[in-house]
Amino acid sequence: MNKTIVKTENLVKIYSNSKVKTHALKGVNLEIPEGSFSCIIGPSGHGKSTLLHLIGGLDKPTDGSVFIDGINITELSNSKLAELRAQKIGFVFQFFNLLQNLTALENIEVAMMFKKASQKVQRAKAEELLALVGLSEKANAKPSELSGGQQQRVSIARALANDPDILLMDEPTGNLDSESEEEVLNHIFKIHKTGKTIVIVTHNNELAKKAEILFEVRNGKLSNQ
Repeated sequence: MNKTIVKTENLVKIYSNSKVKTHALKGVNLEIPEGSFSCIIGPSGHGKSTLLHLIGGLDKPTDGSVFIDGINITELSNSKLAELRAQKIGFVFQFFNLLQNLTALENIEVAMMFKKASQKVQRAKAEELLALVGLSEKANAKPSELSGGQQQRVSIARALANDPDILLMDEPTGNLDSESEEEVLNHIFKIHKTGKTIVIVTHNNELAKKAEILFEVRNGKLSNQ
């Protein structure tokens, strides 16, 4: 059995303002094995994306712990957490988040700017990743010149730039038409076969059916399906 690469213990997240407290997560415990393909499903506003952001260290829990490859990331300083994210986690979001003034190739290279590698090596790696998602011919295109599906494939390539162990995806097909969705999913499945651990928040029932592990979040609580 593969080792556990993502683990949460009694994870709680409460959002507060002067008048109200919202319990987004209420004591979530999960384990995700290395190399697995997991989906997190559930109604909108019930805590799916909050859980993904806590797993990825993009937000801090109110209580509880998150372990990435055995490291309790809730105890890390901001600088150490940023270092771990850069090394071990790649993120893909629904709205692409590409830099509009850069080409597809440059958007991938930016993700490698803190690596101790020459510009030549970084360029070669970016070209390799664009080829992986089937967009070599779009290397010099800017986001405005790409379809939604193509932009999402660039964002997936960017997420792979530092060769992370884990890919966290928040509704990666939520903003795409059916044809683009199928293209993006095919590339995600291909990447999973390389051994990456993939965790996807989704409303896509067809995608959820293909998950090796399915988690459902309802009212801030989680059940393993």
